Amino acid sequence: MIKKVLFIFILSISFTGLSQEKTINTLSAAPNPFTNSTKITFNSISSSDVYFTVKNVLGKTVYKKTIKAKIGKNKLSFYKDNLVTGMYIYSIRQKKKVISKRFVIK
Repeated sequence: MIKKVLFIFILSISFTGLSQEKTINTLSAAPNPFTNSTKITFNSISSSDVYFTVKNVLGKTVYKKTIKAKIGKNKLSFYKDNLVTGMYIYSIRQKKKVISKRFVIK
């Protein structure tokens, strides 16, 4: 358990230090925790490709999708499909900026 928490902490710090460029912000998932699906929302200050990824606590990518972001509020639905219950780290990457957070599938 301590290894998982340490991994998530180090992963969060590494993503935070990647870039100072402010292209995306306010990443969130609601509801969280969720059973079947959740809505991912984020704000973008430019129109460009955004890369959405979900990783398990071991760092393995279990889902990825490219999205065309628009200026302002963006939303996407995420369905658990065949993912098992547990904690996952979801990330949005736009240009050099990456924001990561956690959600729980129950």
